[in-house]
Amino acid sequence: MSAPTAPPAIGETATAAPGPAPSSSAVRHSAVEDVLGILTGTFAASLGLFLLKSSGAVTGGTAGLALLLSYSLPLSFGVIFMAVNAPFFALAVWKKGWNFALRTGAAIGLVSAMSSLHPAAMAGVHIDPVYGVLAGNLLAGVGLLILFRHQSSLGGFNILALLLQEKLKWRAGYVQMVLDVAIVLAALALVSPVMVLLSAAGATLLNFILALNHRPGRYLGS
Repeated sequence: MSAPTAPPAIGETATAAPGPAPSSSAVRHSAVEDVLGILTGTFAASLGLFLLKSSGAVTGGTAGLALLLSYSLPLSFGVIFMAVNAPFFALAVWKKGWNFALRTGAAIGLVSAMSSLHPAAMAGVHIDPVYGVLAGNLLAGVGLLILFRHQSSLGGFNILALLLQEKLKWRAGYVQMVLDVAIVLAALALVSPVMVLLSAAGATLLNFILALNHRPGRYLGS
């Protein structure tokens, strides 16, 4: 199946989507499952971003841009992450509807809030850069995958990648991989070339996780 479409709003009647009928084994997520899924996804993603920031690395998308800006601006990552994603929230409303947009806005807010939780809980912990980059991107990828499957995202390129998968059948992971590598290369202005190469490898890992798991026919829940 293509990227998940938002369920009908309260009071609306669900209509059949174009294309083949869904499998009888497909089961919609309940409201409780969606809440728990979004909480789990944002926790995993925010922990991954904490490991990346602690390693002095970057990643792709608006999260990578926010990390990059946090190294040079006297503002917290959470504040920058919210500001960078603001324009993409409007895109989400326009192209994906209020259901998806509100879930995405909630996910962005939760990641921004949780960005101050992990440093407080793990103050003074030394993180090896290689471990931090690989583990951080793996956690971020798993977190994004969970959010995608619960009609949500972390804004920015996630929304654009999902739209392209839905409209042009391009895999979201591959689309985001190209965009992310471009963001990581821009990090040469602030971090060492070695860390940029390591960050690029980590961003590739993140998007390989998405490309492998988030594609037509792989997942039936919605």
